[in-house]
Amino acid sequence: MKRLDLDQLAREVKRLRAEGKTIVHCHGVFDLLHIGHIRYLRAAKEYGDVLVVTVTPDEYVDKGPGRPAFNQDLRAEGLAALDCVDFVAINRWPTAEKTLRLLRPDFYAKGSEFRDIDSDMTGKIGREARVAREVGAELVFTDEIVFSSSNLINRYLSSFPEETKEYLALFRSRYAQEEIFQLLDRMAELKVLVIGDAIIDEYQYCSALGISSKDPTLAVRYESRDTFAGGVLAVANHVASFAREVQLVTLLGEYDRHEKFIRSRLRQNITPFFITQPGAPTVVKRRFVDGYSFTKLMEVYVMDDAGLPADEDAELAEWLAGQLSRYDLVIAADFGHGAISGRLCRVLEEHSPFLAVNTQANAGNRGFHTINRYQRADLACLAAHEIRLAYQTRQGNERLLAERAGSRLGCRYCIVTLGRRGCLVWQPGNIIEAPALAQDVVDRVGAGDTLFAVAALAARLDAPAEIVAFLGNVVGAEAVRIIGNLRPIDPLGVKKHVTALLK
Repeated sequence: MKRLDLDQLAREVKRLRAEGKTIVHCHGVFDLLHIGHIRYLRAAKEYGDVLVVTVTPDEYVDKGPGRPAFNQDLRAEGLAALDCVDFVAINRWPTAEKTLRLLRPDFYAKGSEFRDIDSDMTGKIGREARVAREVGAELVFTDEIVFSSSNLINRYLSSFPEETKEYLALFRSRYAQEEIFQLLDRMAELKVLVIGDAIIDEYQYCSALGISSKDPTLAVRYESRDTFAGGVLAVANHVASFAREVQLVTLLGEYDRHEKFIRSRLRQNITPFFITQPGAPTVVKRRFVDGYSFTKLMEVYVMDDAGLPADEDAELAEWLAGQLSRYDLVIAADFGHGAISGRLCRVLEEHSPFLAVNTQANAGNRGFHTINRYQRADLACLAAHEIRLAYQTRQGNERLLAERAGSRLGCRYCIVTLGRRGCLVWQPGNIIEAPALAQDVVDRVGAGDTLFAVAALAARLDAPAEIVAFLGNVVGAEAVRIIGNLRPIDPLGVKKHVTALLK
């Protein structure tokens, strides 16, 4: 029997080695088994007597959304059907490091595309090479025709609609993967100040019991709770994933402050400047969520949106005016809960070298909070309903509204997010629209903030509108796979997502 579990395989390898057999080990995802894989495995078998192959488990496949196309059992079954493969097992870990220590083969064989170890952006091959030396295995590279499973899947098995496939084909013809990576790497050079409303996002998971017997009220049973650092805290965390130096400016409450929790959730390269709002709590948005369907049943806001007293607000404005010129980019994540006053808007407009603004419309600001409170911005990022609210039109064309808002503000970029339709980016004399790239939607909360954060960084580096839209949709697709603001976007994950789309 070729299919073994990993411990059985280790025992079998030990027995075969005792018989004097030479063991060759190959490891990989093997999603969409193709002629390149077959030639690689045949070439590997020539190094020894027995070829054992371990397969990356589904949970650790990091080739981008919608991957693996085939589950681990099908991938293992396909490998086991090859004559050159003697044994197959599904790995238990993300990489082959622990597997190498367990099997201790004579040779560890990789394909020729991995020969340049330093070019591996994950660092996995380098770590596996060190472990191979540690256990006495010789690392060898086969020479065979190279195919990409991702490329084949994109061409023949993509689940995207036809218009998205056409868009990606056009984008591939215009921009190279390396150009995107260089832009992402350059973001580390930026010094960024992020200002706005701190929000504690609380998810109360529950299950529906039915209607109360006494009142027409939905009754639910509490199950569990998650708490996330949201609002400007989430935006700062996303920015800090890419930029090395981030200054955060926000209000916290005098009571129910949550400062210890907030500090524990901020990335280490964020320098927080917390201002205390007298007689107020830190903003908490408590969502009651059906644990099965993930439907949001109700929200409770805990907040006082009066902002700072006039004298303290004036002091903050004076301090901020002296700080802004030190930064390459200023991001105003304005949720309308009092952190950014009208006075601060004027300071941001006057002193920011590059100002990126989002004014979020939510239940807590009741339609009184729009982009019209700003007179200037280099980048404005709004959802379709937010720009319609600003111009009091239910059916207005988003392209025309983006041009109207962008022209009034003097924007270099005006971005309108369109939900399932993706986003559009307006620039003076230019407008492009890019389709959404999300396939697995877990939770939409925070997706717009993620797009805003990364798009602002790209725009500050003068990226073309097409790349700003593409990257925005990539990180938005990453964000909707995460519950709430559980963790910030991972640059390596973004690069892998880009690779999966552009191969």
